[in-house]
Amino acid sequence: MSLYGGKNTAQCSNSCLCDLRSDTMTAPDKAMRAAMAAAIVGDDVYGEDPTVRMLESRLAKLLGKEAAVFMPTGTQSNLAGLMAHCGRGDEIIVGDAYHIYCDEAAGASVLAGISMNAIATQKNGAVSPADVTEAIKVDDPHYARSRLLCLENTVGGQVIPLDDMRAAAQVAWKGGLSVHLDGARFFNAIAVLGCEAIELANCADSISICMSKGLGAPVGSVLVGSIALIVQARRNRKILGGSMRQAGVLAAAALHALDHNLHDLERDHTNARALAAAMSEMDAGDVQLGSNMLFFTPRDSNPDALRSHMADAGIRIGGQSPAIRMVLHRDVSDDGLEATIAAFQSYFTKK
Repeated sequence: MSLYGGKNTAQCSNSCLCDLRSDTMTAPDKAMRAAMAAAIVGDDVYGEDPTVRMLESRLAKLLGKEAAVFMPTGTQSNLAGLMAHCGRGDEIIVGDAYHIYCDEAAGASVLAGISMNAIATQKNGAVSPADVTEAIKVDDPHYARSRLLCLENTVGGQVIPLDDMRAAAQVAWKGGLSVHLDGARFFNAIAVLGCEAIELANCADSISICMSKGLGAPVGSVLVGSIALIVQARRNRKILGGSMRQAGVLAAAALHALDHNLHDLERDHTNARALAAAMSEMDAGDVQLGSNMLFFTPRDSNPDALRSHMADAGIRIGGQSPAIRMVLHRDVSDDGLEATIAAFQSYFTKK
């Protein structure tokens, strides 16, 4: 049993050349650390941290919303947003493969008394407008009150087209619901879609954006929405224990990422395609690709042996089964990618 509750993965016997378990493995580079050290700070609980306020204002403007609030984590950002939209006994409609439903410890229900109505997630990660319509309950005291549709983009690396996002949102709005977007990898999505940030943001009333994945900041997510919603979300952040003091050192990292790291996301997508192509050429199993992620289901019946082999070569891969997730990110160097491909080749050549 792991003390930290995560999936066990093989430890690298030597130094780790490449960690593909997640883009959360990114670390601040030298320039980002310098920006953090130089940050002007204040007490954010009092609304007096100028760097936090700069980050919030910038993202609200970029996404075409009125306001924003800086949160420690994406899970808290989503939860504070859901609590701002919904009261106890209300219901959210959410894709059954979405992070809010699958990977946030049912916090919406446990802490906020919100019912989660999961509907089928389609192959491309979208939810069907027809399924959303069917899931909206009539106003009847026997039922939870349908209040919110929760969308996500990207989903397992899959980028959902704008038309699909708009279609689902439109039926929710028509049914009297609001729409929240878990945009943990929002900027990966718009890089693939080739659209402006505001175009994807217009598909939702509130959006949660993570800064500590592909953008490379060490901590933090930002929730954007209307003034009224963000005022309530800021209160919820306090309830959830997420209010921070001199948080400008963290906001400075996020601002640096927006200034310098957005253009690197396409490199991550290119590297993911290169790794997927190499894996496919080996004919070692099924490979599914999406943006900066790929999911590899090896033909080998012993994935633990594969993980150990990769770890011995200095490569860490996910502990999932049967499909192993590998995520390309800014800390995967060209040498690291080459070493990964070579390690896979050496393993499947000897089989």
